[in-house]
Amino acid sequence: MFSKTSIKMAKTQESTSPEINIIQKGTEITGKIICAGDIRIDGVLNGSLSSQGKLVVGISGVIEGDVICKNADVSGNINAKINVGELLQLKSTANIVGEINASKLSIEPGANFTGSCNMGNNKHVNGAKKEAYQEAQLA
Repeated sequence: MFSKTSIKMAKTQESTSPEINIIQKGTEITGKIICAGDIRIDGVLNGSLSSQGKLVVGISGVIEGDVICKNADVSGNINAKINVGELLQLKSTANIVGEINASKLSIEPGANFTGSCNMGNNKHVNGAKKEAYQEAQLA
């Protein structure tokens, strides 16, 4: 049997866990999204996205605007400038049009990418993510 102390500890740990934001299929958002945690887009975003966490774009997901995040897994469509501080993974169903800045890039066979790509562990990639996120919060 659990003591009251262990139950309180469990509740505290649950409340401090990071939340995941989800934009469901059939939802369309116009504007700017700023989030500290992870986010999954299965709907449509017409605007910019800035996240300190991981971005997942599902097969039905569409982003028309600039993206800044720590990591990203893309299975859907992005028409934007993408800044990823660590790893950008383009799944086989991904369609990307725009500029990519990422420390690491993984592209599965079948993925489509049209644009330019800057890779590496340089100041432009890692510094851009943090600075842009901070600027987005101030705007």
